Amino acid sequence: MDANSAHAVPNQERDDEISLTKPLISQENYKHDDDEVNQLYPNTKDLEGQLIPSCKNGASFARTCLNLTNAVSGIGVLSMPYALSQGGWLSLAIFLLVGILCYYTGILIQRCMRVDPSINSYPDIGRYAFGPIGQNIIAAFMYIELYLVAISFLILEGDNLDKLFPGTRVEFSFVKLEGKKLFILLAAGIILPTTWLRDMAVLAYVSAIGLVASVVLTGSLIWACIADAGFQHAKGDVFNLQGLPTALGLYFVCFAGHAVFPTIYSSMRNKNQFSKVDN
Repeated sequence: MDANSAHAVPNQERDDEISLTKPLISQENYKHDDDEVNQLYPNTKDLEGQLIPSCKNGASFARTCLNLTNAVSGIGVLSMPYALSQGGWLSLAIFLLVGILCYYTGILIQRCMRVDPSINSYPDIGRYAFGPIGQNIIAAFMYIELYLVAISFLILEGDNLDKLFPGTRVEFSFVKLEGKKLFILLAAGIILPTTWLRDMAVLAYVSAIGLVASVVLTGSLIWACIADAGFQHAKGDVFNLQGLPTALGLYFVCFAGHAVFPTIYSSMRNKNQFSKVDN
């Protein structure tokens, strides 16, 4: 009896240790792990953001806002009245949907760049996701898009300046420039030095000039409308299905800044604040 009872006690203790009714990991262990995490990452809820290296010489939050706002504002904002007239008043709901969609895709770009510190551009994202082939394809599309955008802006600049200063010409000994060609070359010569800037913190001053120009231009248009036509009641369409594609395209132009998102994100001093800048 004594020997059997002596063997029964260890067996009973072993059964208690492997009992199915007793959890393998107790709540005390969970609490202990949470305490360790809180000690390692105090005052934060985004553990993923702690893995992002900080850039001491990067652009501040305010300068990043200037860069991104300058990239988004401009022609898209000025085309809003025309887009609204084409799509109707109900197309404002589509405008809100486009804004939410662009904001969400901006957050997705941020998450993609958090995966690996070596990711600094869209081609890097393509390489990480699809290998060298994906990197080359995305790089080709990106460079073609940026090239065509630059060309379109130069053409718009030449057209607008030619209307403001008609008949302007410059003649050299063997070269004669006039009209749109003159203003396109002049605009390209002024803009070209800004492309040599590699520090986004310095480029923020150029962005500030662009924002001031956009505000002045928008104010001038509003003043011209009030002075010439005034506030007159005009009947507008509630919803125009035929003009909806035009309105949709112009609404996307208002938020067309995704091409520079990776560059702006990589240049930030505190990359955890990118979601606030995107907002």
